[in-house]
Amino acid sequence: MKYYLLFYKTIENYVEKRAPYRAEHLKMAETAHQNGDLIMAGAMAEPADGAVLIFKGESPKIAEDFAKNDPYVKNGLIKSWEVRPWTVVVGEL
Repeated sequence: MKYYLLFYKTIENYVEKRAPYRAEHLKMAETAHQNGDLIMAGAMAEPADGAVLIFKGESPKIAEDFAKNDPYVKNGLIKSWEVRPWTVVVGEL
């Protein structure tokens, strides 16, 4: 298993605009976490202009599929996203 980071860049005023989609987004994230695919996730702060989600899987597809189906992405709250492999050198998640 490998780790993959999903980076989100959010639109301006994202925090104010996410309310209609937040419950669905969080449910999706919680399901992925319970399945063992999503290890950890959270929004950037000061400024609130992005988020990072850590996935564990055989390929980046697990993170890519999450992004493609995320209501935040589908509804234009995420202006760009990128998945990158992450090599952990100290510690284990």
